[in-house]
Amino acid sequence: MGWRTKFVSLLIVYAAGFTTAVYCLAPAPEPTSRQPLELAQLGSALNSQKLVSSFNSGMHKCIAFSKEAAIETAKLIRTKMDEAAESQAKQVRGRERP
Repeated sequence: MGWRTKFVSLLIVYAAGFTTAVYCLAPAPEPTSRQPLELAQLGSALNSQKLVSSFNSGMHKCIAFSKEAAIETAKLIRTKMDEAAESQAKQVRGRERP
């Protein structure tokens, strides 16, 4: 590893540590009287069939999009590789002819 890579890695680790320290030392928000009610509603929302179906639907959309993107990327890579092989073959043919 070069010194630049080590330096960038060190900066990333330092920044992560600094942001963690700021998060830990930040003052906690003032509790409100509605906070227990919100937490109680959160539990019922997590058990909700509507939330589960919404998450499932979103996951299927994400998977479908990922499959389509992978297919398009594979097609693009295949065409670029074919173009590169074709141009390389032309260069080899050009060198063989006197």
